[in-house]
This record gives sequence, C-alpha cells and structure tokens, in this order.
Amino acid sequence: MSDLLNALSQAASGMQAQAARLRHVSENMANVDTPGYHRKLISFREIADGSGVEPGPVRLDRSALNRIYAPGHPLADETGHYDGSNVDLVVEVADAREAQRSYEANLKLFDQARRMTQSLFDLLRK
Repeated sequence: MSDLLNALSQAASGMQAQAARLRHVSENMANVDTPGYHRKLISFREIADGSGVEPGPVRLDRSALNRIYAPGHPLADETGHYDGSNVDLVVEVADAREAQRSYEANLKLFDQARRMTQSLFDLLRK
C-alpha cells in the first residue's frame, strides 16, 4: 500500500513542479517585448526523502539582450538602439510543450495509482 501512496505523492509533486515551470514559461512569453527583460529559468531538485521533486530557485538567463534599432523609441540611446529581451518564443513554446507532456505523464501515473488503490480497497471490502 505504501508503494501506491508513494507513487501518488511522486506524481503529484511532478505535476506541481511542471505547473511552476509552465508559470515561468508563460511569464517569459508575456514579456517577450519588454525592454531589458531577462528570461526566467527554473530547475528541479529531488526532495530529500525521495518522495518526489520540487522546483528549485528561479534564475535569470544572463545571456545578452537583443539590441533593437528604433531611433524614435524613448529608451533608445544616441545610436538609436535599446536593449530588448532575451526571450526566444520558439524555445519558450518548446519548453511549454515539454512541461505540458511531463504534466500529462504525471497525471496518467497519478490516475493509474489512484485506480489501483481503489481496486485494492474494493477487494478488501469483499
């Protein structure tokens, strides 16, 4: 029984971690046109007791910001350039798909463990 509960716990922690990842990906996508915005990165780490994963600290991508030429922009310098964001929409869409698929895989695992637990309870009641 504890193995089934452990599977439920691990699947739930995986879904929570991927939900956090999707939240940061959506923030990145929303700020693609925000001047000076640095892309947020999130990593996962194993929970100390081995019961699942949790999101690690959020880091900022320190890669170079895109230089945008727009002489009429209020943030433009004397050369007519300003710093855009370092968000690449193609990368963000790929990250969102990967997070969504990982979430769905954890959801299927959770549902399967839940059904197995329910079947076990049904057998014990007979």
